[in-house]
Amino acid sequence: MPVVSAEAVVPVDPATAFAVSQLTGAVRRRWDPFISEQHFLDEADVAAKGVRTFTRQRFGLSMVSRYVSYAPPTTVGMVMERGPWFFAKLGGGWRFTEVPEGTLAVWKYNFSCRPAWLAPLAERIGARVLGAEIRRRLDGFVRGCQDPEVLAAVSR
Repeated sequence: MPVVSAEAVVPVDPATAFAVSQLTGAVRRRWDPFISEQHFLDEADVAAKGVRTFTRQRFGLSMVSRYVSYAPPTTVGMVMERGPWFFAKLGGGWRFTEVPEGTLAVWKYNFSCRPAWLAPLAERIGARVLGAEIRRRLDGFVRGCQDPEVLAAVSR
């Protein structure tokens, strides 16, 4: 199963970095170039282990995912329950570790593609595309951790 990852240091403490990563709505879209829509499902109103979310990617692809870990301010993990036809599996985890400059954010995703006969090629392509998307998204996160409006939203 391919694994793609990206990391960056942000100039805030881990609790703030974690809080920024879990924002929703318009403030989330200020920093997260991946999503065009995201909301909790099943009447949940906050993130927690077991909570499901709906996410629509900016190109229109959508998925339902479930938090499999939620441990503020250090880790969050999710798995896809339903999503684009070409993913057999998709999971991701974000880790936030204090460093002298602020917080090291490490984002890792693993996935497998279908159909099986196409998976070797699809996974090589997917690793490049998903890797680039994660780096782009993490770059947005770095900007978000320096954006006064985003930071104000997590200090409320």
